[in-house]
Parts: sequence; C-alpha cells; structure tokens
Amino acid sequence: MRLLILTQYYPPEIGAPQNRLHELAVRLKQKGIEVEVLTALPNYPKMEIQEAYKNGENREEIIEGILVHRAWIHVSKSKSIISRLLNYFSFVWSSYWRGSKLKPFDFLLVESPPLFLGYSAIALAKKLNAKLIFNVSDLWPESAEKLDIVNNKHLLKLAYNLEAKCYRKSHFITGQTQGIVDDIRRRFPNKDVYWLPNGVDVDFYNPDKIESGDFRERNGFQQEDVLFFYGGILGYAQGLEVILKAASLLKNHEKIKFIIQGSGPEKERLMEINESLELKNVLFLEPVQKSEMPAILKSIDVALVPLKKLDLFQGAIPSKVFEALSMKKPLLLGVDGEARQHFIEKGEAGKYFEPENENELAECAVFFADNPDELKKMSENARAYVSRYFDRNQIAASFHSKLQESIT
Repeated sequence: MRLLILTQYYPPEIGAPQNRLHELAVRLKQKGIEVEVLTALPNYPKMEIQEAYKNGENREEIIEGILVHRAWIHVSKSKSIISRLLNYFSFVWSSYWRGSKLKPFDFLLVESPPLFLGYSAIALAKKLNAKLIFNVSDLWPESAEKLDIVNNKHLLKLAYNLEAKCYRKSHFITGQTQGIVDDIRRRFPNKDVYWLPNGVDVDFYNPDKIESGDFRERNGFQQEDVLFFYGGILGYAQGLEVILKAASLLKNHEKIKFIIQGSGPEKERLMEINESLELKNVLFLEPVQKSEMPAILKSIDVALVPLKKLDLFQGAIPSKVFEALSMKKPLLLGVDGEARQHFIEKGEAGKYFEPENENELAECAVFFADNPDELKKMSENARAYVSRYFDRNQIAASFHSKLQESIT
C-alpha cells in the first residue's frame, strides 16, 4: 500500500500539524505502508525559506525514513490578504507540478487548512490514481469568517464551495476532533467521516525519562515559583491577551509567574501590552525545537491553554494539551466543549476557566499556587488519561486498519 501525504507544513518546521503528520507517517511506515510526503520549502512561522533549503538544496530528502518531496512556495513577511493568498496558491500550483511527476499511490491524504490545497489534491489524486482522503484539522473557511480574518463575501462563497467540492470528491474524510467530525457529518450525511485525533508520543514525553534541566535557573525563576506556561503559536485564535490581564490582577502574588513561548502574528502586540502594563510576572520566550520541549515541560507547573470565546471552538482540542498531560502537567484550560469534557470533567487533569475571562483565570492560578496536593493529584491523572485515550501508536494502528478496509 502506498500513501502520499500532501501538506503545506512539515518538519523541520515547528508546529502542531508538522509534528502530527510526521508522527503519523513514521508509524504507518512501521506498519508496512510506503509513505511519502509532498510539502513546501520550510518557511513557517518566520515566513522566510530556511537557509538549508535555499538555492535548490534539499528538494528531496529522507526524514526518519520518510521520503519528503519539496515544492517551491512564495513567502513574504507582509500580513496582507494578497500576500497570504499568494503564499497559498503558489504552493497549490507548485505542489501539483511536483506531485504529477511521482509514481501512482493508493491514497492521497491532504491536510486542511489551507483549504485551497484541495485544488491540487483533487487534481493530483486523479493524476496519481489515488483515493483522496481529506483531513480537516480546522473547519475553514468557517473559522476564518468567525475570527474576522476573511470577510470578503465573494471569497467566502468561493471557499465554502471549494470545501463542499473537496468533501464530495473524497473517498473518505478525516476530522481531528469529534466536534469537526460531527459538524461534517451533519452537513454531508452521505460521506464517510472518520475521527483521526491528535495525540502524543507517550514514550518521548515521559517525565520519568527526562532529567531536570536548568530552565528555571536560566530564566531567573525560584524553585518555589509556580510557573504557568503557554507554548505555541501566538495568533488571533488563542486570545492570549487574557493571560496578560490575569497577570496584571496577580501583580502582587509573589509565587505566580507566567511564561509565553512562541512566535506568531500577535507577538509584537502582546509584548507592547505587556510593557504598557509594566508586568514583571510575565516572560516571553522564543520557540524551540521539539527535542527541547520535554525538559521545559518538566520544569513548569501548569500548562495554560486558552482560546477565544467562540462557539466555533467548542470542538477544538489544541495540540499542546497532549504533550503537557503526558509530562504530568495539569491544565489551566480556557477552552469549552470537547476539550473541557475530556480533560477536566472525565480526566480530572486540571481546572477550567471561561474563555477570555481574566478573573476566572486568576482565581484558578491562585488555586494551583495554594493547593500543591491537588496540583500533584491532577498531574498523575493527566498522564494516565492521555496514555489511555490519545497514544499516537494506538491512533496510527486504528487508522492503518481503516486504510486496509478502504483499499478494496
């Protein structure tokens, strides 16, 4: 069986889809599937081609046994809608041109968003005689519309039409959360929709195998400090301003400290807010390689995971949740719906605060600081729950079975 994964984002870039797709590819290959990846020259999130890939270098490489084909992409630091569209559509064109030269595949799995990659995926699936699997990690364009990232009615109509076309052309559809799966099943009741959740490598993110580093000392924290850590994209959907507002409320609490690690379109604005509020209890850090994350997570106390207060996010499960839980870190979760049901109500692995409610966030932070025994209990629950339900090995095994059933 041969599988081609088509995605705009892939390692060595750092990010949730990059890690998720690569981890899945590696595990499927271990089960005997010939997996190849067609992706762009790595540029995210800095929007510049990484040095090792300039001048035609590394257009084809092997990463942990996975053959990776790279196609050209237009990149620009401009945040205009024109630049974004050029970025997306340049890869739509180049991925088809590059992919059309490959040998036939049994399946082509395309990652969405960006939804526009569906154009290339549909054409390539036909060209390569492959059954199309449309993998939805975010309900685009619905999320872009509700976040007011895209408000052009003509563009939105085209996007919704493309979404429907991609679903209709798919052999089956995969959704990253149960909420996404339910939404697609409701709108397209005749399609086969499969839950392909994110998860975690519980062996890699294992606190018993990680030595305590000097993260606290290196960044000026005391051992008695209670560290609340956000690590990931600093974007619009996350609503990270709530962290700064809560930190302002807790200026006089000596032990509570907040860490925001990552990069993204909101970073500059957040740092300006932080400076205007004169917050000494918030530290901004640059993103790091995946290999450094287990040691960092072992050094913090609570993983902070917010999103904006939108009905759209009722079915969202941010990927950073799994890694923190696997490292025995409880959640301070500002995400309602599916994530709350899984990890707070069922898993008892943290505290929930209403999204964008800085007062509740601050109250929960004080609870963790004042109740170390509860924090420890939730830490044990965290790894137990994620190991049982979101182990990447189990997820890949189930998807492998799905592919075997679908090949006939």
